[in-house]
Amino acid sequence: MTTALPVTFDDVRDAAARLNGIAHHTPVLTSRTLNALNALVGAEVFIKCENFQRIGAFKFRGAYNAAAQLPPEQLAKGIAAYSSGNHAQATALAARELGTTAVILMPEDAPQSKKEATVGYGAEVVTYDRYTQDRTALGEALAAERGLALIPPYDHPHVIAGQGTAALELLEETGELDALIAPVGGGGLMAGSAITAKTLHPGIHVVGVEPDTGDDTKRSLEAGERITIPVPRTLADGQALPTPGEITFAINQQLVDGIALISDDEIRSAMRFAFERLKIVLEPSGATALAALLAGHIDNRPRRIGIIASGGNINTQRFTDIING
Repeated sequence: MTTALPVTFDDVRDAAARLNGIAHHTPVLTSRTLNALNALVGAEVFIKCENFQRIGAFKFRGAYNAAAQLPPEQLAKGIAAYSSGNHAQATALAARELGTTAVILMPEDAPQSKKEATVGYGAEVVTYDRYTQDRTALGEALAAERGLALIPPYDHPHVIAGQGTAALELLEETGELDALIAPVGGGGLMAGSAITAKTLHPGIHVVGVEPDTGDDTKRSLEAGERITIPVPRTLADGQALPTPGEITFAINQQLVDGIALISDDEIRSAMRFAFERLKIVLEPSGATALAALLAGHIDNRPRRIGIIASGGNINTQRFTDIING
């Protein structure tokens, strides 16, 4: 039995209208080499390149959609967020676009380039230890103390609706697909994508991808309830989360058909492939959906496949260290 979802396709459509002219309509790439490597007869692969989105990742869609709906009096007081990097930058830029300020809670070990970019967009950064401290509790306390509106990175209906616009653009461009593959961290992109894909094409196979050391969503779906694991250590820092979001899990539990797990070595190979053959730069989290396809972890042999390459925020040194590792 299914229950009513907390986010609807109408919410995604509304978000798309709100983001029109603000967010980039990112390109969709195809590759004959990638199609051939899949060993799927007649397969076509379409890659939605959110690494070309503002701030370098899909996160701007959700952050702006949520911030833009705050009451003017609250917006004037400022906004807060917690994030390992991309939502931090997205919220900082959304605040700047809307004429307000942002305070962002970031892990001490977040990539330095992401910290610097967040500050560059005008935000104040406060750090914490992701392995010993609860970022949700810290973020809520910070927002309450300063009177700020807290925009979480994934577990918020407006954020989820905003993220779903990436899949909407992809499917409007490609037409019906047999499968849609997207990375899963807290689950916001996956939830928004699943709502969009299943509404437009009910028969589509929706697959999420997690690092094998951070399989909290896969375990949770198998258990039928949210499971908490130790904070994972993985190249995919944007997916290093211990448990799915409450709202996102409720959606993904109903709409996601499966979760594929990938290793750090498979992420590394996908980043190298994207750079050498597709001529695009992906950060580890941004490459996980591609990694699952390249490594043969997608079942049911779909013929027309959509992939969301979720981001490309990585500096030169870390990129070269990873692909040469």
